[in-house]
This record gives sequence, C-alpha cells and structure tokens, in this order.
Amino acid sequence: MLLEGLQLPLTTPFYPDGRLNLLKLEYNVARYSKTPVAGLVALGELGEPTMLSEDETRLVLRGVAGAAAVEKVLVAGVSRDSVTRTLDLAESAAKFGYDAVLVKQPSLFEPSAPGRYAKEVLTYFQAIADRSPLPVVLYRSLSEQGGGLPLGIVIELASHPQIVGLVDGVGGKTWFEALRSGTSVVKHEVVVTAVFAAVTARMQPKSENFVSANTLTGGAAVAVAPTRTVAKTRTKAVGFQMLAGGTAGVLEGLRAGAVGAMPAFAAAAPQACYEVLAAWKDGDEELAEEKQVRLERVAERLEQQLGVAGIKFGCDLNGYFGGRPRLPLLPLTGAERAETEALMQGLRN
Repeated sequence: MLLEGLQLPLTTPFYPDGRLNLLKLEYNVARYSKTPVAGLVALGELGEPTMLSEDETRLVLRGVAGAAAVEKVLVAGVSRDSVTRTLDLAESAAKFGYDAVLVKQPSLFEPSAPGRYAKEVLTYFQAIADRSPLPVVLYRSLSEQGGGLPLGIVIELASHPQIVGLVDGVGGKTWFEALRSGTSVVKHEVVVTAVFAAVTARMQPKSENFVSANTLTGGAAVAVAPTRTVAKTRTKAVGFQMLAGGTAGVLEGLRAGAVGAMPAFAAAAPQACYEVLAAWKDGDEELAEEKQVRLERVAERLEQQLGVAGIKFGCDLNGYFGGRPRLPLLPLTGAERAETEALMQGLRN
C-alpha cells in the first residue's frame, strides 16, 4: 500500500453525555475527504481508542469506511496488548475496506527498560504481520515511555514483507536517516493508478455494501454510492515507507527521507499541514520552511501540551466537529480556548 502524502488522524466525536456520535464522525470524514489529504487514520492515539468498547471500536471503523471517498487511503488503528485481539480488529478492518493497519508496541512493555522484552516485542509484531489480512504500519509515539520501539527492532521488523512502513513522532532527522540507511535493501511493489496515486481497497468491486451511521443509530437508511473501480493500474517500487508523526517534525522528516506525515494538528488544519508537503514535493524548500514555521508554535501547544482536548477544539474552530473528549479527559478551560483561538488565527480553512 502506498502511504505517500498527508495521512490525517481522525478524532472520535462524542455527545455531551459521552455517547459515541457516529453522525458527526461521518460528517467529519466526508468533509476531510474533500481536502487534499492522501488518507485518513481511524483510531490512532488522537481517536481516543482506549476509551472505546470493542463494539464502539467496530462502529467507528465501519462508519469511517462508509463515509470516506474511495480514493482516500484508510488506515485503522487496531493495537491491543494481545496478538489475538489485535488480529480480530485487523480482520474487521479488512472486512470494512481498510488498506492497512496501524500497530504500536503493547502497553505492558512500555514501562520496561529498553531491550528487556525485545524478543517478546519482536514476536508480537511478527505474529501479527504473519496473519494480518492487511499490510502493517508500525507506530512510535511521544506517549510511549522510553520513546517506543528501538531502532534496531524497527530495522529488523522492516524486513517482514507485510510490514510496509512506520509513523514516528519521536525520532528526529538523525533517527530517520539511520532508519533509512538500515532499511535501504527493503523493497515493496505497490499497486498505483495511472497517475501513481494509491489504489485503495474501496476502488475494487465488493459483494457487500457498508451501512451508514444513520442506520446504525436507528435513523432512516441512506443509499451507498456504487464503488468506483480503477480503469488502469500499474506497480511502483517503494522502500520501507517512513512518515513523520509530529507537526513540528514534518519538514525535518521529509529532508531525512520520509514519504509523508501523520501530524495530529492535521485534524484541526488539514490544508495548512498539507501545504508543507505540497511545497516540498514541488521542490520549493524555502516555501516549505515558511509553511512549517507558522505551524510550529500552535502545533506544539495543541499537540504536546493541550493534547486531544486542544486538537478537538481546533477542529471546532475550523468547521469540523471536535467536541469534548471522553472522561476522564477534560475539555479546555475558558483561558485555554481563548489562547487556542489566538494561536489559530490565520490557520483557518
């Protein structure tokens, strides 16, 4: 699966009383589908996946897949501490039409000293990759104690034919360069369109239709548009695909060999984040630097300090539905809301 470009991590909307709001989720996905993002990521860390029940998790995955434009790559966050439960979710994601699964290190290994559970971690990812119906994308995040997966383990996992890439929100330019060097022999053949865009699972004929959130929540059924098929495809050779996981590190990651990015701030300002990648792709590094600099202050405050609540309020400011996070996470205070509004001046879509 081709992972180039901006992969947008989705938030998960809730009603004020904490119930899952599938209608607003579909609204967000449909609106994001009209932006130039390359793909959408359901139930990454920004989606509050640990706050959801198993049934809610599948409702979210189904709702996102049903509302997304067929040309958008879909990645499902399916991480669970056990191999069995992770594979169960991967099977559901494949059934709903996802293109890849996003998997992070199990939480029971995070507090340990680096390398203490190296064999267990390798076994976890290799067992998932061996049996997953979808390509696997590794994930290293700031929330992981000790910085998540060590470089050596990532390089070893990259040799698995079903593990196609990594989203990294921890390492900087030096880390990316070391990973690129260590995975230089890795090659994958991916299917692309005639203009070298990703061919998604939903572009292929299917025997079953998705059910809209309206139906799932008791509303009237909504007809699903016919699947659009690809008239002509070709293959493209890619290496181990690296994506920058933090807004402040997007340009640094691109300079070190990343093919795209998955910054949390993209949920609140997809166009502003996309412009960094677009300028870089056009070969205008000076413009890319200018676009990056204007994002850094606001992204640092919202991503690293205010977290999910900050990003969700940023979504509200730009016409997407953010709403409150699920308890025990708390919404922004009045002062934090005013600060966020001031920071996002000029970054409205």
